[in-house]
Amino acid sequence: MKKILLPIAALFAAVPVAAHAQEQRFEHEGRIYSYSVTQAGGYRVISGVEEKTGKPFVLRVGEHRVRGTVGSQQVSFTLREVEPLAKVTILASR
Repeated sequence: MKKILLPIAALFAAVPVAAHAQEQRFEHEGRIYSYSVTQAGGYRVISGVEEKTGKPFVLRVGEHRVRGTVGSQQVSFTLREVEPLAKVTILASR
């Protein structure tokens, strides 16, 4: 499960959030993810879907932890566990 979430969290753990949520896409290990990033209650919220399977995800990124769901599975891990990705292709950013 972390194999899917860590690319998403790695991309946005330190990126500031724009005033408006923007739909974006990226590819990692042959999978394409569509997502948006918003600010809510002191957290960055990354919500989206893995395009091929339609599996939704919602991640709430705090100062030290990431919590959320992927499909119906609860996830929680520290930002310390997130490693920068060497191979990610940004497909679209608007």
